[in-house]
Amino acid sequence: MEDSMRPPGMRDMLPDDVERFRIIESAFRTACLGWGYREVRTPTLERLHLFTAAGTLSPQMLDRVYSFLDWDGWSGERVVLRPDSTIPVVRLYVEKLKDAPSAKLFYVQNVLRFAQGDESREDWQCGAELIGDTYPLGDLELILIAYEVFERLGFTPEIKLSDPGILRGVLSKAGYAQAERLSVYDRLLDGDSNALSGVQERLPTGTGAALQMISMEGDGSAFLSNLRSVLASGMPEVASVIDELATIAGVLTDIGKPPKIAPALVRNFEYYTGPVFHLFIGDIKVAGGGRYDALISEVGGSPVPASGFALEMEPLASLLVPTGSTARPAIRIASAGNNGTDIGAVFALARALRTAGVNVVVGESGISARWIMASSEGFSLTEENGKALRLTSVEEVVQAVADAGHD
Repeated sequence: MEDSMRPPGMRDMLPDDVERFRIIESAFRTACLGWGYREVRTPTLERLHLFTAAGTLSPQMLDRVYSFLDWDGWSGERVVLRPDSTIPVVRLYVEKLKDAPSAKLFYVQNVLRFAQGDESREDWQCGAELIGDTYPLGDLELILIAYEVFERLGFTPEIKLSDPGILRGVLSKAGYAQAERLSVYDRLLDGDSNALSGVQERLPTGTGAALQMISMEGDGSAFLSNLRSVLASGMPEVASVIDELATIAGVLTDIGKPPKIAPALVRNFEYYTGPVFHLFIGDIKVAGGGRYDALISEVGGSPVPASGFALEMEPLASLLVPTGSTARPAIRIASAGNNGTDIGAVFALARALRTAGVNVVVGESGISARWIMASSEGFSLTEENGKALRLTSVEEVVQAVADAGHD
């Protein structure tokens, strides 16, 4: 970013970048609308206390918010640039939609979070939230919506399922306080092979195999059945969590989308209250979400079950190849002269072609194989073979373009 006038961590989007974005957005919107979801948008500015109330945002994320005093000349309050989309959507639900039996909402908007150096500080999210209906229908619905998005983009993603309740239950049984649990979990996600070394001695005998499985991945229901068998006797409270996850894994397997099970999958260990899922294309995570039943009450509403997910826009966009179709015009129109009557003929024709649904570009620069020279005396349509067709009226040109099969 040397000598650039843009702030660190901010990105320009060039035409190819925007085209990739629109391709993803279109697939996402089509899938969400097809499943009965409706689009919302929340303000870029939100009150800081929305994110600090009852720990709705992790301490690590709070350290990255852009906050400032919204000053009216006499007093002010602390506000933030939106660092997360789920929490503002929950606020919207509590304030505007809480009387509805359920809310199926989606959004396409940016979030801003401080990062070191020139790491990205503005990220775009395509996200969906299902409030008022979760296990198991809601969890499965969201997974399948996300899956459909990738199918529309030409990918077959791998589904990975988890539930932080498994490791949360194990660490609670071992007597770890919340801060200690978070530390162990983060070490485990960072690949620290010794993260669980001190846990075994604090657990009932016979649970060593379960600890090994927690740091592994396995195939669907079979993996969960094995995990349940080694945990059930010493930690029966974890069995219900595993059974819940097994139901979702079983349904996905039955419909031809068998998941992997990854007990240690997400960093927001205390945020999620139930099943969590990530979607991968190869080794690249392209979507993630899960259940957050406690969040509605933490924001100020009555306890309501809720789940959601968001696409990982930047890594997903990197997998797409722009077609350039939106940048290629069908017809280029040039002016025979710089006088008002010739220029008027250019734009009269351009408007008529646009009304007929034809893409146009005005100007001589980069004249293509098919183009039109316009003047007050008429029009010259040059075809790919180099032959020029003389036409006298706008209507004749529009008809000739249609006959030639221009898009």
